[in-house]
Amino acid sequence: MKVHVDPEICIGCGLCAGICPVVFRMEDGKAVVIVEIVPAASCTACRQASQECPVQAIVIKET
Repeated sequence: MKVHVDPEICIGCGLCAGICPVVFRMEDGKAVVIVEIVPAASCTACRQASQECPVQAIVIKET
């Protein structure tokens, strides 16, 4: 799966980076994706981060 953070929506709460640091990190007060394709071992955490994002800035695309 692939994941994208919409920088226009992201409020920089850091929840995603805390839940799934393999996929997300904080840069300049916003979350960014640090992998092109989410590793299989991180898919569950990535989905959790998407579901818990308070502004729904994380978009998951199944590949």
